[in-house]
Amino acid sequence: MKMALLQAKRGREEEFQKALQKLRGKEADISQEANEIKDYIETLERLPKARFLDLFQRRYLRSVIIGVGLMVFQQFGGINGVCFYVSNIFESAGFSPSLGTIIYAILQVVVTALNTTVIDKAGRKPLLLVSASGLILGCIITAISFYLKVNELATKSVPALTLTGILLYIGSFSAGMGAVPWVIMSEIFPINIKGVAGSLATLVNWFGAWAISYTYNYLMSWSSYGTFILYAAINALAIVFVVTVVPETKGRTLEQIQAAINT
Repeated sequence: MKMALLQAKRGREEEFQKALQKLRGKEADISQEANEIKDYIETLERLPKARFLDLFQRRYLRSVIIGVGLMVFQQFGGINGVCFYVSNIFESAGFSPSLGTIIYAILQVVVTALNTTVIDKAGRKPLLLVSASGLILGCIITAISFYLKVNELATKSVPALTLTGILLYIGSFSAGMGAVPWVIMSEIFPINIKGVAGSLATLVNWFGAWAISYTYNYLMSWSSYGTFILYAAINALAIVFVVTVVPETKGRTLEQIQAAINT
């Protein structure tokens, strides 16, 4: 599809038709879709190019808040701290870091693969809410394990609790908060600001990844269990944000999504 769109944008009608026909199959009738694609490209080219300050116009602001907000909660819920230091977490809890990391990686791949099969069936908001709830529970279990370790209480249960908390955390992240914010971001922005708004959201995402990675060791030095309580609180705020601000985008056109956002 990307190749067909590129050929259409360059005005290469014959190459565009061949690419679209190859994509849909030799027997498929592509005439209506081809016209829709060309109309879309013509509309897009007539629109003025958006500038950064245009994002703060009232008609676009809520879309930007949703896209950027989801990236903030995705990162500041602690994912990069856990990902980058997972072996240290297992080691400090008395669990084999190599075995823990292997289990962690396998779970992440499996849950992410399963998520691709249900994202269009379950809807975006339910996945985000279930994911954030799992992240909270995973953080709380991990915080309890570190609290027990620090206070030398029920020390034999610390490795199992840590493994459970971290696996629940990464499984929950992979089930929703990992991919769904990117899907929603691709659906909520009007086409004339999609490039600029997407760049802003991506920049915020990268900044969040850096900030969490940079501060993780400082937070763990301050309080190991306090760090995960803080992450749990941020993920709780993510639930509030999703419930009150984020619209369901599954199966909706851009016009329907914008109507839901601006009501």
